[in-house]
Amino acid sequence: MRIGLLSDTHLPSLMRSLDELGPQLAEFLRSVDLILHSGDVVTPSILDWCEQFAPLMAARGNHDAFDDPRIEKVQVVDVEGYRIVTTHDLRPEDRPIEMIVERDFKGMSPDIVIGGDTHVDRLEYRDGTVLMNSGSPNIPHHKETRLGTVGLLEVTRNRVYAEIILLGQTAGSPNPGTPRHLELYERRLVAATLNGDPLGIPDPVD
Repeated sequence: MRIGLLSDTHLPSLMRSLDELGPQLAEFLRSVDLILHSGDVVTPSILDWCEQFAPLMAARGNHDAFDDPRIEKVQVVDVEGYRIVTTHDLRPEDRPIEMIVERDFKGMSPDIVIGGDTHVDRLEYRDGTVLMNSGSPNIPHHKETRLGTVGLLEVTRNRVYAEIILLGQTAGSPNPGTPRHLELYERRLVAATLNGDPLGIPDPVD
């Protein structure tokens, strides 16, 4: 399964639709089987826009003051034996994984934890868990409106591939995101890059 990750799609007052960013986000969403939105949707029209490409589930952000059956405080998806969970605010994200799980996902035993809120992309494998924040596709790092970042998860029975993807560059407004990826095979980290450079992989401990 290919899962597209979004978060923090606040629409500035001058934007009527995410189409106004350009075609990059739509092209990405056309390539996925499911969309997980990590909150601060802000308006139901964003959910409608996303659903033209793939089924969608969304976490409730602090700016999501509307009712919609597609939004829950926490969303849980089980894919090929992996449990994927998302909520809006995981801050501070550098806490131990067990503390993040205890506060937001108690009793859920997640393998992949996804958050939003910060607008800053993040991807790491820590304490046997993938921790991911896709940033924002249109207000990355709280900059003014520009092309930002999305996340991709590819999950099969033995493999998890996670990637932060830059949607492109907006003229005069550089994309502040950092592309990166990691890959697990049989729940062990086997590859990782940061800004295109390979990262050293520690020897597995049996």
